Amino acid sequence: MREIGSERRDRKLDLAAHAAWLYYIAGNTQEEIAAKLSVSRQAAQRLIALAVSEKLIKFRLDHPLSECIALAEALRDRFNLSLCEVVPSDAGSGDTFNGIGVRAASYLETYLIAKTPTVLAFTSGRTLRSMVEQIPSMDQPQHKIVSTIGNMSHYGRAGRHEVVMHLSDRVGSQAYPVPTPVVATSVEERELLQTQRSFIAVKTLAEQAKATFVGIGQIVWNAPLHQNGFISDDEVAELVELGAVGEIAGWAYDRHGVLLQQGTNSRVASVPLEQPVQRLVIGVAGGVKKAEAILAALRGKLITGLIIDEAAAETILGKILN
Repeated sequence: MREIGSERRDRKLDLAAHAAWLYYIAGNTQEEIAAKLSVSRQAAQRLIALAVSEKLIKFRLDHPLSECIALAEALRDRFNLSLCEVVPSDAGSGDTFNGIGVRAASYLETYLIAKTPTVLAFTSGRTLRSMVEQIPSMDQPQHKIVSTIGNMSHYGRAGRHEVVMHLSDRVGSQAYPVPTPVVATSVEERELLQTQRSFIAVKTLAEQAKATFVGIGQIVWNAPLHQNGFISDDEVAELVELGAVGEIAGWAYDRHGVLLQQGTNSRVASVPLEQPVQRLVIGVAGGVKKAEAILAALRGKLITGLIIDEAAAETILGKILN
């Protein structure tokens, strides 16, 4: 319990630092800060006061997240994002999953602790799984936890980083996995699978989600889709030839974020992506290797929110400016 309390205090200080940066450095009003941080005006006021009382404010923002906050605001403004968070990169380990996972978990937890029944949707992957690991045990049976992607190859091999069932076990919410492989063996099989009542029910719920958390994968040899056996060696080569740089829920897209009309996209059995997306879809991903895939997803308006690490954010902004 002491560790949980400490983590919550750290998250509150992080939020206070963000509010203080927006107020004292970026010159935002309290109303603007409240909108950007998804809190009330009174809460924004208290966060600024907390930053002052904790001596985070001197002649500059005395907090290790100050540079990350500046990067987040630059990305938010450039791509008109509903939310954007940048976490510090650990130059020593090169492992950004935990930092991104902790920050993403703080957003997810605000939905999970609500008493009002809520539909939340997820893809799968290592970073999202790390997010789920940070969520404390709860008893919230009123929520619906929905997947937008299957978790097996067409020959039955299960993926290693399933999210929905794992999260459901932790918080006691109702789970709705996608009852299909990620990629079907043929267009005919995909069409048959997607006419099943169970798939239609999950798709309908996913379209009602208050927030959707998605992983972003690159299209290269040994990338997540390939490593998990969801696509074959020949299919990776074909997607690269077609100009694919990234994927969300198995749907491949090019450097402009445009979904491919060829390749495995004709057989993807996941819930279809909306483009441009009109709902809150939060990309949770990091690492310099994924920067091109993340940038393309932003360009294509496949996501409206982003939680990313510092190194990837710097790389993305560098690509835009050069």
